[in-house]
Amino acid sequence: MTSIILILFLLALIFFWQSNRQQKAAGLPGGRVIYSDTHAWRNVEKPLFYPALALTGKPDYLIEKNGQLIPVEVKSGRAPESPYDSHIFQLASYCLLVEKTYGKRPPYGIIHYENRDFAVDYTKDLENTLIELLGDMREDEVRGNMSRSHEQASRCKRCGYRDTCEEGIA
Repeated sequence: MTSIILILFLLALIFFWQSNRQQKAAGLPGGRVIYSDTHAWRNVEKPLFYPALALTGKPDYLIEKNGQLIPVEVKSGRAPESPYDSHIFQLASYCLLVEKTYGKRPPYGIIHYENRDFAVDYTKDLENTLIELLGDMREDEVRGNMSRSHEQASRCKRCGYRDTCEEGIA
């Protein structure tokens, strides 16, 4: 009986060690993964949605740490000198969605690149700029003022407006 308990204890340690390795490899801070947009941790969750802004999104991970909720966005490429504005606003959108969905305002979010992480403070200024940007985007969409802002066919292939865009390059 003692040997079975010892074997079970060792197996638990191995699973715990492997879980920590996977969490660190994914660029996640310490804490409990409570939401994931990847099959690596659990079933893919439903998107978060905020009806007042018709904003929806799925952070790659949502970590609960010391009672705070921290969204994590994982990027596949190497890190730039500082995060791209588009990545910052994507993360800010997740922060807003987390606050509206769970009733807890994230103090920051994390952008994880292949070789570096950036913690982005979720300030009132960032939130206000995000809301203003979303309003501008909605106005452009209503007016039909959408035009592509890149020359990369690979981005065009993944664009959510690909089916309605008249400027497609892929």
